[in-house]
Amino acid sequence: MVEKGAAGRKEEVVTREYTINLHKRLHGCTFKKKAPKAIKEIRKFAQKAMGTNDVRVDVKLNKSIWSKGIRSVPRRVRVRIARKRNEEEDAKEELYSLVTVADVPEEGLKGLATKIIDETD
Repeated sequence: MVEKGAAGRKEEVVTREYTINLHKRLHGCTFKKKAPKAIKEIRKFAQKAMGTNDVRVDVKLNKSIWSKGIRSVPRRVRVRIARKRNEEEDAKEELYSLVTVADVPEEGLKGLATKIIDETD
């Protein structure tokens, strides 16, 4: 009975804001592989957080990761992950996750908690 409820929660459409610490995920990574690895780590994080295999990274997020070059990736990044229904007819999965860059407060990213966003905004 408990498993059924957990599976039901993964089915709903939801949007959340996370702070991803890229610094710890890229520690020891070769300089020329940092930005591509950062994108892969964001995908992996979104898969785990939302429980979907289909993860789509927004162009603006990609540009913000690559903004300081391939070597100097931002230490932390604030992302908004939205789990959405797949409208395509021949889709393998009914849900996908869209990862976009979220607005950053002036105080910085440290200590920001996960925030659930209302779809009415």
